[in-house]
Amino acid sequence: MSKLGITHLNPMQEAAHQAITEQNEIVLLSPTGSGKTVAFLLPLLERIDAQVEAVQLLILAPSRELAIQIETVLRQMATGIKVNAFYGGQHFTKDKLNLKHIPAVLIGTPGRIADHIRRESFSLSKTRLLVIDEYDKSLEIGFEKEMKFITQKLKACKKKILTSATDGISLPGFLEMESATRLDFLHTQKDSITIKHILSPDKDKLPTLIKTLKHLGDQLALVFCNYKDSINRISERLEEEGIPHGRYYGTMEQKDRERALIKFRNGTHRLLITTDLAARGLDIPEIKNIIHYHLPFREEEFVHRNGRTARMNATGTVYVLQWAEEELKAYLQDTEAEILSESQPLAETEWTTLFISGGRKDKISKGDIVGLFIKEGGLSKEELGLIELKQDCAFVAVKSKLSAQLCTQVNNSKIKKRKVRIYEI
Repeated sequence: MSKLGITHLNPMQEAAHQAITEQNEIVLLSPTGSGKTVAFLLPLLERIDAQVEAVQLLILAPSRELAIQIETVLRQMATGIKVNAFYGGQHFTKDKLNLKHIPAVLIGTPGRIADHIRRESFSLSKTRLLVIDEYDKSLEIGFEKEMKFITQKLKACKKKILTSATDGISLPGFLEMESATRLDFLHTQKDSITIKHILSPDKDKLPTLIKTLKHLGDQLALVFCNYKDSINRISERLEEEGIPHGRYYGTMEQKDRERALIKFRNGTHRLLITTDLAARGLDIPEIKNIIHYHLPFREEEFVHRNGRTARMNATGTVYVLQWAEEELKAYLQDTEAEILSESQPLAETEWTTLFISGGRKDKISKGDIVGLFIKEGGLSKEELGLIELKQDCAFVAVKSKLSAQLCTQVNNSKIKKRKVRIYEI
């Protein structure tokens, strides 16, 4: 746990640890951001033999983003257990390379995992542990057929854990979990969130959104929209206003989506304009403010969006932009109105993100990158921000005022005898 910066388990994690240790069928209901990934990983990792080269734990996730997040948490735990994540949009050749040594923990989207099973890419004869994370989302987006196929192939499975951040979805019969132990912690987040509505005098809420952002100043915020066209329109206006931000939606290239999240995590952007794709399953920092430019079509998605704030016992504020003639949803009738104060000055972006053309496969470590930037670039530790190391590249946040000169100094430097390109993104 210390590798993750966790000193003690929260009540949900303690209850989950005990239940997963003692029971074989668990349904864990807990808000987004409450620590469900750690809650199921800790007791399950105790049951894995790192010396056995076989898939022992299979984790299904409804999106590549959630699969990547779970993989990232596992790598941060530094257990020495081999882990890989397989998902759509990634070349099968990369999966095949990873399968030269079979991972003990395999994470993936149901479609990709089912495809591998049909190809007989690996054996499931020793897969005794199954997690279906955000199982309601997997059912909602049409993965039921693939999940049924996968579970029918898990002949040796002894323990099943399902997680969700909402209640109300019936468990499909093929899971055979009629007697599952149910842990419900969904109530724990409600008291930590304040929901307010902001009246827009016009049907076009964009001017009101700009005022809202300036009212919040430099606080981190997620703005949720229902359509990518709205995101692009908002983005154009924010650029005119000189407000740094990122965009995130499903039809973007995976590389661009990942970079948007990296910039949001490291502080290059304090604002992310997104669809419901960011409502769950993303590794992003604690968000103080959620803004609903559009309300979602279902109350369940409203809950998931709000789950990005008030995480791990923190508090947060949710703002709903409402046209004056628009009827407020029933579940928002008791919310209070927010009066926008004078605009706060928006400071220049403190951090800039640099790309490095080398990663884990080149035996490059975070320590190597720190050494290069301090020794060759002349940076102090305070001028170096978050470092994210990927398989074939890395991303580093540096103080914006030093970025241009730094790139000139360290571009084409060698790390572990490999010449790397370094430039701003």
